[in-house]
Amino acid sequence: MITTCLIFWMPVSAALAELAELDVRGGAEDRPDEVHAATSSAPATTQAASRIPRVTAMKALCASCLAAGDEFVGRAVGLAQGSRRRPVNLAGGNVPNVDNGGVPPEVDTSKPHSARIYDYYLGGKDNFLADRKTAIKAMEAWPPIRMAARENRAFLGRVVRYLAEEAGITQFLDLGSGLPGVGNVHEIAQDVNPAARVVYVDNDPIVLAHGRALLNSTPEGKAVYIEADIREPEKILEHPVTRETLDFTQPVALIFIGILHFFMADDEVRRIVEPLIDAVPSGSYVAAAHVTAEFAPAPTVKAGDVYTRSGVGIIGRDADVFADLVFKGLTLVPPGVVVVSEWHPEPDAILPARADVSINGAVARKP
Repeated sequence: MITTCLIFWMPVSAALAELAELDVRGGAEDRPDEVHAATSSAPATTQAASRIPRVTAMKALCASCLAAGDEFVGRAVGLAQGSRRRPVNLAGGNVPNVDNGGVPPEVDTSKPHSARIYDYYLGGKDNFLADRKTAIKAMEAWPPIRMAARENRAFLGRVVRYLAEEAGITQFLDLGSGLPGVGNVHEIAQDVNPAARVVYVDNDPIVLAHGRALLNSTPEGKAVYIEADIREPEKILEHPVTRETLDFTQPVALIFIGILHFFMADDEVRRIVEPLIDAVPSGSYVAAAHVTAEFAPAPTVKAGDVYTRSGVGIIGRDADVFADLVFKGLTLVPPGVVVVSEWHPEPDAILPARADVSINGAVARKP
């Protein structure tokens, strides 16, 4: 059954995408500030109610397939079936209830946000109507975008495990970390070494609220969120929490996964990356992932235009440009810059077509 689920990943993804489209369109008459779970199918009209049997059947089919194999679920988030990852403990914090409007007042729910769109693609519920509408339009332009997001998340998991297990890294600075989900950096790193220390950086209030509520570090290690703008790397480095958590005389892993493509100018990317790399010692690592239009130019550019028109600017960069911006002067870990699904894949993984991922990634060591 596990094999069957993997073989039929594309149809299941398509079904989930169709469910999402039904949910968003069914809630199109919601008030602009109304929020609900990404998989909500509560009927608002008779027409919506008439779709319930079909939606329910599709959900049952997808759920049975997803639940049938832990390895399949692990594949989606980049964790092997035998992962020892500790479950997140919710008892330590107050998690904002998006379903019931428990949202920080400074969050503008009428405008989409890249982190919440990404959360939607990963099956999360911490997103709003504006995020879902943008996501659906992007999926219409480029249908594999949900798969691409999940492959990107799986890449993050494999990268962190590699850095912790094989490179011996115990300190991580995750820039533009986004909403917490399954297989967070500190969970994977502390699964390898309980003394691992992680600083998450973001400036979206809902990301910070959820992140601080859900953090569940080991006693030996530490995991913290700081509110900072990635465009101000010096402030991140000087932040007292960063300094209390990380020892910059010892190697640090800098993580830029799924964030740099939201900065349109190459010079701006350099201004973000270079001071951070300069601040870490020899033996540190840089991990990054960036969207590209190399493999499916027309649909990925069209999807990018959807983001940009919604107010979320995004740009694809070819592998050579990406490598020059981020990894110049560093030693790339084999296989170098590749599509994220092809970087140290799980054994026997069934890899999607490059055109269905269109995100390049790599890890490099500072000499």
